[in-house]
Amino acid sequence: MRIVHWLFVLSVALFVSGIGFVIAGARTARQAPAAADIAAASLTPVASVKQIMKGIVGPAATVVFSSVGTTMTATGTEERAPHTDAEWEVVGNAAAALIESGNLLMMGSRAVDTGDWLKESQALIEAGKEALKATQAKDADGVLAAGEPVNQSCDSCHRKYQRGS
Repeated sequence: MRIVHWLFVLSVALFVSGIGFVIAGARTARQAPAAADIAAASLTPVASVKQIMKGIVGPAATVVFSSVGTTMTATGTEERAPHTDAEWEVVGNAAAALIESGNLLMMGSRAVDTGDWLKESQALIEAGKEALKATQAKDADGVLAAGEPVNQSCDSCHRKYQRGS
């Protein structure tokens, strides 16, 4: 009788363990697919390079360029820089838009070639990162300094690739 009792206990334990494995397997199957799978499946470039330039890069670069500066007038010198968290956020958002624009320019058929085009897009990303880092540190001089690499990345790319406005 004792052997039958232990076999019964063992059977119940195996049954409960089996149910646990079925539940664990079902939960794993319901988890979202990997981010790389989603990205590969859902990347559909829509905007042209010109639209990205006019709609994202141009306005974002203008925000970064105009956020910090010095103006000399007849009444004196006027220093311009973000002061509030909201003003810094606007400049930071513009810097992030520059970074993401560099990514967009390398997507699909937008990449004109795999040499200089990718290098110029990466230069825009790095310049945007420099501006973003300065906004996160609330460093007006850093934003001003980041304006130069942003400008250089734009000028360098336009010298080689710009095809009219």
